[in-house]
Amino acid sequence: MTCQYTVTFDSGADPATVRVGGKCAGLLTMTGAGVAVPPGFAVTVDAFDALLDSGGLRAEIDSLLSGLDVEDPPGTRTCAAEIRRLVGERPVPSRVAAAVTAAYRVLGDDGDAGGGRDDGGDGGDGDDGGAGGVPVAVRSSAETEDLPTLSFAGQYDTYLWIRGADAVVDAVRRCWASLWTTRAIAYRATNGVPERGQSMGVAVQRMVDARSAGVAVTLNPADGDPSKIVIDAGWGLGGPVVSGEVTPDNYLVDKVLLLPVRTTVAPKQYEIVAAPDGSGIVRRAVEDARRQEPCLAPAEVTAVARLAKAVERHYGCPQDIEWAIDRTPGPPSRAGAPARDGGPGVLLLQARPETVWSRRPRAAAAVVRGAGVTSIADTMLGLGTLPT
Repeated sequence: MTCQYTVTFDSGADPATVRVGGKCAGLLTMTGAGVAVPPGFAVTVDAFDALLDSGGLRAEIDSLLSGLDVEDPPGTRTCAAEIRRLVGERPVPSRVAAAVTAAYRVLGDDGDAGGGRDDGGDGGDGDDGGAGGVPVAVRSSAETEDLPTLSFAGQYDTYLWIRGADAVVDAVRRCWASLWTTRAIAYRATNGVPERGQSMGVAVQRMVDARSAGVAVTLNPADGDPSKIVIDAGWGLGGPVVSGEVTPDNYLVDKVLLLPVRTTVAPKQYEIVAAPDGSGIVRRAVEDARRQEPCLAPAEVTAVARLAKAVERHYGCPQDIEWAIDRTPGPPSRAGAPARDGGPGVLLLQARPETVWSRRPRAAAAVVRGAGVTSIADTMLGLGTLPT
């Protein structure tokens, strides 16, 4: 399903020919490649432009940006807040809201993840304008995001467990407004990205009720070793792991064997999960029995590593991915494409190029214990330790 303002991830659309921003382009690509991605749709940059072109909003924003001095932090905060206020107060054009609403209803009707109208919400007769409807994540997807040289990780906003078409449309607008947070403006200034001409797409994606989630990098961020995959994992949704708010479990995985060569289990004090009433998310303490338990079983470590390796193989360069394991994995219609590369219940939420070590000149790699053929030999001779 595609139109000027929305493109479903499984539409087969070429990311090179639709303007959806970096994050959505990756989700379109990975869905097309058969990787397990939660179903969803992209709100195109055309929708963002329609808002800016309504009622002179673009001119108002350009006027404010013309006086921006990033060397003046208080002035930058004031400018950013005023732009976000203008965007937040401007009605989303009716044709854009209608397209988002239609795509959201189709997403809710696809499969049995709540069905959009049978989950106890108050969507009433199927209008989905209230609090009922399938829960989704609404994530910013700027055109300058997830580039090989700049990731913009964490600079723009994401809204989780959003229900109802009206709430989704509002979250899309809030994602657009996050293009002008103070932190995003400062990041662009630091990296020489001009303020004028910035655009934003938005990803609307079936919410994953994550039992465990986190990130994986297809090299070792500590030393750039490309023979390793590093996985960070926590209980519940992955936000606290991505933001660095919690100390996650850490797995150093051999890229050939897809087995961990080092596992560090951290005390996990809290997790982010769905609110009991199914509306929004809550932060709750992890019970004592789980705090010191690894949040990935050995087979799940391998599955996450296999998923990360598949993404790297597709793009041909080191990748930084976000992933989740569904608390109650279901059929492909619920969990996205068949899990050909990740494994049952392991879902890809985002993929971006790794931007630190992959930009450095590569030195000759030293052969170390626990890598590749050495690891195989050690295991056969009883020198290595397999995970339990």
